[in-house]
Amino acid sequence: MTLLGNLIKQGIRIRESLDQDYTPPFELQKTEFRKLIIAARNTQFGKAYDFSNILKSLKKHEHKSFYEDFKSHVPVHDYNKMFENWWHKCLDGEKDVTWPGTIKYFALSSGTSGASSKHIPVSSEMVRAIQKTSVRQILSLSRYEGLPSSVFEGGTLMVGGSTDLQDNGNYAEGDLSGITTSNLPFWFQRFYKPGKKISKKKDWEEKLDQMTLKAKDWDITIIAGVPAWITILIEKIIKHYNLKNIHEIWPNFEIYVHGGVAFEPYKTGFKKLLGREINYIETYLASEGFIAFQANQGVDSMKLVLNNGIFYEFVPFVEENFDDDGNIVDHPETLMIDEVEENVEYALLISTCSGAWRYLIGDTIKFVSKPDSEIIITGRTKHFLSLCGEHLSVDNMNHALLDVAKEMNFDLKEFTVLGVKHGSLFGHDWYIGTDTPDVNEGELKEKLDAKLKEVNDDYKVERIAALKDINVKVLPNKVFIEFMELKGKVGGQNKFPRVLKGEKQSDWNNYLSEIGVN
Repeated sequence: MTLLGNLIKQGIRIRESLDQDYTPPFELQKTEFRKLIIAARNTQFGKAYDFSNILKSLKKHEHKSFYEDFKSHVPVHDYNKMFENWWHKCLDGEKDVTWPGTIKYFALSSGTSGASSKHIPVSSEMVRAIQKTSVRQILSLSRYEGLPSSVFEGGTLMVGGSTDLQDNGNYAEGDLSGITTSNLPFWFQRFYKPGKKISKKKDWEEKLDQMTLKAKDWDITIIAGVPAWITILIEKIIKHYNLKNIHEIWPNFEIYVHGGVAFEPYKTGFKKLLGREINYIETYLASEGFIAFQANQGVDSMKLVLNNGIFYEFVPFVEENFDDDGNIVDHPETLMIDEVEENVEYALLISTCSGAWRYLIGDTIKFVSKPDSEIIITGRTKHFLSLCGEHLSVDNMNHALLDVAKEMNFDLKEFTVLGVKHGSLFGHDWYIGTDTPDVNEGELKEKLDAKLKEVNDDYKVERIAALKDINVKVLPNKVFIEFMELKGKVGGQNKFPRVLKGEKQSDWNNYLSEIGVN
C-alpha cells in the first residue's frame, strides 16, 4: 500500500483544501476566528479580554464589527508580553490560561536577538492541526507532473530534533520537530525514517553517524529538514560510501521539503550533491503553527493555510508600526486578509489553537497573489539593518549575495551581518561562509556593495551619507557550524541568524576573537 493510497484508505480527504480553493479568504478566516474565540471564551485570557462580548459582535450586520471589537479589546503581544503575563502560568501546570485545558508540550525556539530560548505552547489541538496540514501538503503532490509512483512507496526522511523530550513534570519540552515526530499518526510509521530509535538521539553527531550507517538500507524518496543540516548529512553519506552523488544510494529520491530559512543561498551547493533534478517544496512551519506550504509545482510562493487553527492579521512593516529595533508599537495598523495588497511587506500577527493571541510571530511576508493567498517570506522584523535609514532586509541580502556568489563562482553556505558604529557614522560587517578556496574579499566587497545599491535605493543613498563602509570577511563554513555547536543550537530547526544584534552580536565577536579571526 503506497503512502497516498494509505491516506485515502484511512479516510483522510481533501475537503479542507477544496474549502480553501473555493471559499473567499475572508469567510474562511471569519469562521476560524469564531472557532478560536468560542473555544477560548472561558479561559483566563478570554475572560480578561471579554471574548463573550466579541462573540456577540459576530451576529451583527456590520461586515467587520467582530474584528473591530477584537482589536479594541485585545492588545498586540510579542513573546515577552505573552509569556510574562500568561504563558508562564502554563509552565506551572495551570489550566485554562490562554487555551482550554493543560498545555502538555512547549516548543523551544531561539529568540531573534536575545540569547535564551523561548517556550512556545503546543496544544493537542495544534499537534492535530499540524498533522492535518502535513497531509494536505502530501496530497498536493498528486497534482505534480512527472512524479513517479515510487515517491509514494518509499521512505520519508525527516531530520529534526530529538523525540526524547525533556520531562519537566507539568509539561515536556523540546524542538517542535521532536514534538510532532513523537506524535506521528500510526498510518505514517512505516514510511517514516530514521525511525524511533535514531530519532530519540540527542547528540547530533551520533544521530548523523547512525543515519549514515542505515542509509544503505533505506529507499528514501522524500527528505524534509533545514537546508544546512540536510546538506551536512548528505555530504557525510556521500563521503562514507564513496559516492559521486546521493542518487547512487537513493535512486528514487524525488522531493526535498525545506523551510525555516531562504533556500536560494544553499541551492547551488545542494544541487552538486544530486545525480539529477528533483522537486523542491517550501514550507512555513514555525514553532507557533503550520502557516503555509508550497501547493504547486515549480513556484516560489506558498499558500497560507486559512482554515486550520490560525487567524491572521497583517501589520504594514513601516516605521509608523515598528521602531528602529524592530519592536512593534502599542497600537499598530492591522489588517485582515481581504485588506492586504500584493507586493507590500507585512509583519504577521497570529491567534492560534495553542493560545497565542494577536501574537507577533516575527516574520515579514509579501503577497504575490491575493486571490490565492500566496505569499513569500521576506525576512524577520528584527533581522534587518536600519542604523541610519538604509532599511536593508534579509530579502535584499539574500538576493544581492546570491547574485554575487554566482558571478564569482563560489558556493555560498552561510552568512551573517552586523551593524557597527564608525565614530558618528555607521557600517556593516559581513561574514560569509564558503568552502570554495581563494575567494577574493576585496572583489566580493565591491560587487556586494554594488548589488545592494541596485536592490535597495535607501541603502544607495545612505552609502553616500551616514553608512561609511562595509567590511567583508570570508570564513570556512565550519566556523558557523562550530559557533552553533557552542551555543547548543545544532540540528533540528536551528538556523544561523542572518543579522546579529545585542547579546548574540557580542557572543559572535568574542567567539571570532577566541579563534583568531580579526
